[in-house]
Amino acid sequence: MSQVNIRIDNDLKEAAERLFAELGLTMSTALTMFLRQAVRQGGIPFAVSTRSDLFYNPTNLEYLRQSLRQLEAGQTVTRSVEALDRMADA
Repeated sequence: MSQVNIRIDNDLKEAAERLFAELGLTMSTALTMFLRQAVRQGGIPFAVSTRSDLFYNPTNLEYLRQSLRQLEAGQTVTRSVEALDRMADA
């Protein structure tokens, strides 16, 4: 059995430990799971990108704010599936 030492931000470590504890895992078990998946998949087992989540871009956020304002004002807005597809591609 090998041992790996890493340096990590204290807050991140504590948050990860709390999450893994809720899942019934230790940090060691969680990291072992990550490494096994990386080896099985031949790479990082999740998307790694410099792009932020496209859903939260400024255009979508403003559209969501506008939709909430309309909902709160009692206005109903309907969109066709095609219109929603065009919005998703924008």
